Amino acid sequence: MLWLKSFHIVMVVSWFAGLFYLPRLFVNLAMETNPAAYDRLLLMARKLYRFVSPIMWLTVITGVWLWLAYWLPTGTWLWLKVALVAGLVGYNHVCGRLLKQFQARRNSKSHVWFRWFNEIPVLVLLVVVLLVVLKPF
Repeated sequence: MLWLKSFHIVMVVSWFAGLFYLPRLFVNLAMETNPAAYDRLLLMARKLYRFVSPIMWLTVITGVWLWLAYWLPTGTWLWLKVALVAGLVGYNHVCGRLLKQFQARRNSKSHVWFRWFNEIPVLVLLVVVLLVVLKPF
């Protein structure tokens, strides 16, 4: 079980690294006016999204596996965590749609909007860690 738990933690850290950096690339893309720099940022964003999406599924699969392996009575905290993780899966997919808009050169959102959008995974991570460590409910 410790191997599985360790693998899950590595997947979570890797997924969050992508969730932190991809929207930051969107901030830069929304501000960029140089076509060559825009194309380079777009390439970086595309590669990062292709890396992060399978990591997301490995995170979810190992998390469910851990849940089933321990199959302990769970409190409300776990259901809140599951809901937040489902929200992050949705956030990941929204990032994919935003990336497609950048690829089509059809982004209509400002860099300020992306700066706020970039904060969502930080807040979710904070709440999830508090739920897992404190198990308040």
